[in-house]
Amino acid sequence: MPSRSRQDATIARVTSADPSPQAYVQQKAAASGSSFYYAFLFLPPPRRAAITAFYAFCREVDDVVDEVSDPGVAATKLAWWQSEVGRAYAGQPTHPVMQALMPHAAEFGIEARHLLDIIAGCQMDLSQTRYLDFAALEKYCHLVAGVVGEVSARIFGQNDPKTTEYAHKLGLAFQLTNITRDVGEDARRGRIYLPLDELQRFDVKAHEILKGTYSERFERLMQFQADRAHRLYDEALAALPTADRRSQKPGLMMTSIYRTLLREIERDGFHVLNQRIALTPLRKLWLAWKMQALGRF
Repeated sequence: MPSRSRQDATIARVTSADPSPQAYVQQKAAASGSSFYYAFLFLPPPRRAAITAFYAFCREVDDVVDEVSDPGVAATKLAWWQSEVGRAYAGQPTHPVMQALMPHAAEFGIEARHLLDIIAGCQMDLSQTRYLDFAALEKYCHLVAGVVGEVSARIFGQNDPKTTEYAHKLGLAFQLTNITRDVGEDARRGRIYLPLDELQRFDVKAHEILKGTYSERFERLMQFQADRAHRLYDEALAALPTADRRSQKPGLMMTSIYRTLLREIERDGFHVLNQRIALTPLRKLWLAWKMQALGRF
């Protein structure tokens, strides 16, 4: 994946040629290299425009945490985003992401509380770098992933209220997959998302993770994390109402991509402390297409 500076330069070049909010969010989503982007490609234009703008919003606020080294500056930027959400829902969006998102908010049930919850999750990253147990981690995941799943399900075309439960479970499974993949990268930022009581259970010390020290104990700990993520994928799929299976195909595409990634990490023996394991763009596109065209993982 290109460096963030190269991605930003690409966004700047494209948006200078086409300065519309729609061009901005399209480039923001595409430059992220995320698995989510490949599922968006198969949506009809109105839904694709809505999910692209929403995903660009998520990237903007998440980037504040990941890229701003001064916590005070990051907190100020997130506070600005909170104010921007208020302005946008009062009819006065100023940022191109909000300008692109607001025309779709009413149609797809995207509420201010959803966006503010996501910002609140990012704010937790500024003040909390450890989680005592899985219950505490789950609260964080609800804000940064479960709410994202809920909004995404609405945009994809949710009909059954029970699909919200599926979306929250799937969002949690995605976030746990991300945590598994990014253990080393997060540690280099001083963060450990693996619950502390589980580190103790497997006799893995926090300083070992921070130093990138691999061990069989660490591998067993990570297998425990992967097993839980797999259970959540299974529970999410079981919770998806039959009536919404067709409309929620983008989520199923992402499930195929993310679960394949998780299995690749398992096959590699969880060597995630000093490298980032990823699927190629072509493989992601193939997995998304297979779900779209054939309806199978």
